[in-house]
Amino acid sequence: MSLPIARIAQIERRHQQLAHDMGNPALPPEQFVALSKDYAELTPLVEAAKAWRALLAERDELQAIPAGDEMHDIAQEELASLSDRLPAAERALALQLLPRDAADDRSAVLEIRAGTGGDEAALFAGDLARMYERYAASHGWRWEMISSNAADLGGFKELVASVSGPGVFARLKFESGVHRVQRVPVTEAGGRIHTSAATVAVLPEAEDVDIAIDEKDLRIDVYRASGAGGQHVNVTDSAVRITHIPTGVVVAVQDERSQHKNKAKAMKLLRTRLFDAERERLASSRSADRKAMVGSGDRSERIRTYNFPQGRVTDHRINLTLHRLPEILEGPGLDELVRALVAEDEAARLASLG
Repeated sequence: MSLPIARIAQIERRHQQLAHDMGNPALPPEQFVALSKDYAELTPLVEAAKAWRALLAERDELQAIPAGDEMHDIAQEELASLSDRLPAAERALALQLLPRDAADDRSAVLEIRAGTGGDEAALFAGDLARMYERYAASHGWRWEMISSNAADLGGFKELVASVSGPGVFARLKFESGVHRVQRVPVTEAGGRIHTSAATVAVLPEAEDVDIAIDEKDLRIDVYRASGAGGQHVNVTDSAVRITHIPTGVVVAVQDERSQHKNKAKAMKLLRTRLFDAERERLASSRSADRKAMVGSGDRSERIRTYNFPQGRVTDHRINLTLHRLPEILEGPGLDELVRALVAEDEAARLASLG
């Protein structure tokens, strides 16, 4: 791997300059905060470069020990160890050089919709929702239902949830796409295997400063909640539908008993969808042909198959098959797939560094 040494040195000089400027007692507080943020962002790269250079210096010292020296044999053993550690340090440094998705550290909004397959697709959407909820719990993230439309036989026709915590979007963003299930439905008397599908969309959660929404651009309707909602559905006009007139984006929330809470959730969802649309627009305008190896994020792309008869899960983007379907659907087992997808994306981006 060929590292851009000049660029690394430039970043190190910038890091040193920031440290110097932050030490100025006359620096206004708001400037100190801004400089501190820049300094913190550069620190992981600088530390990775320091570790990499230390290994290079150690290697040079060991290689300089002549064959007749009494320390030569020990030096050769140390060099063998360094041959394993240096590539790892180089990769760690290269990863710090990759452009970061500014949304990676954010929380996320997870949308699951039943696709082809009728009742079985709704049941599968419910299975996916439980998988992600348990996966979130295993990482200490907070799961909050924003809206849902339950199906008559169980599961969901549609579900929207907020997953809050550090780095949520970075780990869940590769889940967007079509998830396919192959199994014998509970409603199938003949024992035949059916194929059904559900779509998943993972959006970075928007913050108030991301999207400016003018109240004049909104049409807000309140109505009586309806449908399969159990104890949450009541006879007051608590459901809220918000239409963003300039874009035509519509969100509706009815899960809470309080109209105020439903409106707050609907605004959160609207802000996130508008933010996602703007991110997509900017990404398209910057590079029409850029596509990560693990997929474009297109929600119509089939990404994974859950095969119950064979107990396997296959991710089609990276040709990875795991015969651990029960553990994956339990939630924590999803981690192996997520790590593989992140690693594949990193490898593709490292290759693009040249």
